[in-house]
Amino acid sequence: MQKIITKSLCTFADNFIPFMKTFLEFDLPKSLQKALDELGFVHPTPIQEKSHSVILSGRDMMGIAQTGTGKTFAYLLPILKQWKFQNNESPRVVILVPTRELVVQVAEEVEKLTKYMSVRTLGIYGGVNINTQRKALAEGVDILVGTPGRVMDLGLDGVLRFDTLQKLVIDEFDEILNLGFRAQLTSILSMMRGKKQNILFSATMTEEVDAMLDEYFEFPEEVSLAQSGTPLEQIEQIVYQVPNFLTKLNLLKHLVSETETMERVLIFVNNKRIVDLVFETLDEEFSEQFGVIHSNKSQNYRLNTMAAFQAGELRGLVTTDIMARGLDISDITHVINLQFTEEPEKYMHRIGRTGRADKSGIAISLVSPSEVESKIEVELLMDTEIKEFALPEDLKIEERYLDFEKEKKKMKFLLKTPKKEGGEAFHKKKDKNAKVNLGGPGKRKPRKTESRNRNIERKRDEKRKKK
Repeated sequence: MQKIITKSLCTFADNFIPFMKTFLEFDLPKSLQKALDELGFVHPTPIQEKSHSVILSGRDMMGIAQTGTGKTFAYLLPILKQWKFQNNESPRVVILVPTRELVVQVAEEVEKLTKYMSVRTLGIYGGVNINTQRKALAEGVDILVGTPGRVMDLGLDGVLRFDTLQKLVIDEFDEILNLGFRAQLTSILSMMRGKKQNILFSATMTEEVDAMLDEYFEFPEEVSLAQSGTPLEQIEQIVYQVPNFLTKLNLLKHLVSETETMERVLIFVNNKRIVDLVFETLDEEFSEQFGVIHSNKSQNYRLNTMAAFQAGELRGLVTTDIMARGLDISDITHVINLQFTEEPEKYMHRIGRTGRADKSGIAISLVSPSEVESKIEVELLMDTEIKEFALPEDLKIEERYLDFEKEKKKMKFLLKTPKKEGGEAFHKKKDKNAKVNLGGPGKRKPRKTESRNRNIERKRDEKRKKK
C-alpha cells in the first residue's frame, strides 16, 4: 500500500500570528468552553490550532510537534466538541500513552474538560490489580486511557471490547515504539477491526513510526510544527566540562546550594542504579528536598512523589528518561542533565520539561570526556552551539572513577582497537607456525629416499658377492 501524506508545514517563525486567536473561535459547546475558561486557557497553541480542523474532518492525522506544545488538548478539544451522548458500555475513544504517569495525567485532563459533560473516563495501566480494572470496565466507559500492555491484556481477556470504537489516539507514538511496545500495539490494532479515525502524535518521525503508518493507516494527513531538532528558544542551554561522575556530584551540590532561582528542578541520569546513588548523595545535604522516580518504584510511590513535587513539597526530582516525555509538570525552572543522553532526540525531550507555556527555563548539562561526542551530535541536530561555562574555582575535583565509568572507558577502548592494514581479520601467526599450501599430501615434503625396486637391489647384491 502506498502511503499518501498531505503536509501542512510551518516553522516557529511561521507560527507568529499578529492577531492571536482565542478558543472562542473554535465554537466549542458551552459546557466545554465553560470548563476551559475555568482552567484559565484563552489562546490555543499552534499545534492545537492546526490540528483542530483536521481532526474534525474525520481523517486520520499524524501530528509532529515538540514536547510541551499542548498536544493533549490538541486532540481532546475537537473530540469533545463532536461529543454526543450514546448509551454504550464499550469505549468510544481509546487513548494509548507510553507510561503509567501519563495515563494518570491524560485521564485527569479529560475529567477537567468534561466537568460539565456526561462522559465516563477510565485510566488503566500495569502494576496494579487487574481485577479492579475489569470491574471498572464492566460498569461502562466512554473514554479509555491506557498503556499498550494493559489494554492488550484486557482486550485479549474479552473484558475490553472495541466494537463501538470511533477514535483511536496514540500519543507519544515514537516513545511507545522505543519502549518496545510494538508487539502490543500490533495486537491491539488487529483487535480494532471496525472503521475508526486514527489520531497519532509523535515528537519525531522515525523509520519505525513510518513503517507502522504505512502498514496500518491510510492517507494520514501530517500536521508538523517544526523539525524535532529545533531548539526551544525560551530555554537557556548551558554546559560544564567535568572530568568524572564524582566531580559532577560535587558540582550538582554546588549548583543546588548556590542557585537561588533553582526552585523546581528535574535531574536526569541514564539508569535506575545511578538515580538511587544521586538521590542518596543529595538527601545527605538537602534532606527531604528531593524525590526519586524510576520504573522500579511502586506505582503508589511514584504517584505520591509526583503529587508532592507538583504541590511544591519537593524542590526537585531525580529520574531517568521515564520523566522526559509527555508529562506536564508546571513551572520547572531548571533541567539538569547529570549524565548526557546517548540519543540526541532524548536531549530535546529532557530540556522540554522546562520553558513551557511561554515561560523561560534553564537546561544545564554536565559533560564528561566520554560524553563530548554525544554533545556534539546534539549541537549538530539543533544547529546551535551550547554555551559553555567554566567550573567554579572552589569546586573539588575528584580523582577517583566509579565502576560504571571504568567499564565505559574499557568498552570504548575495545571498540576502537585498530584493525591491521589490508583488512586482515586475525593477527598473523609466527613464521614457524605458518602453513603453506603446496598442492597436496605428496608435494608437501620431498622424499627422504628414492623409490625402492626389489629386483634391482637383489641383482646389485649378487654382483657384489661375485667380486
